[in-house]
Amino acid sequence: MPLYVYEVVTADDSPGEQFEVFQSMAEEPLTKHPQTGQPVRRVLCAPAIGGQWSDSAMKRSVSDDKKLDKMGFTKYVKAGDGRYEKRAGKGPDVINRDQALGD
Repeated sequence: MPLYVYEVVTADDSPGEQFEVFQSMAEEPLTKHPQTGQPVRRVLCAPAIGGQWSDSAMKRSVSDDKKLDKMGFTKYVKAGDGRYEKRAGKGPDVINRDQALGD
């Protein structure tokens, strides 16, 4: 069953209280708040879709150092003030900001 977001309709048309309701797609949209009886409208929201390109899948992909190395990327992680250590890929094992600036 889908999760729908509703918003209380205010007199000045400013955003009102929002709440979520599990409803069948066959059910009519609510017109009144189930507890207070205030008028409500359904709010359009982006669907939460998982899969290969979802945010959580992308975070897992970027956190896998072996996979990044295999794909030809280099990953450095901050190890201190101006110091970065290589975790994947080719290049120097450590990058220091002072060395990069020529100090």
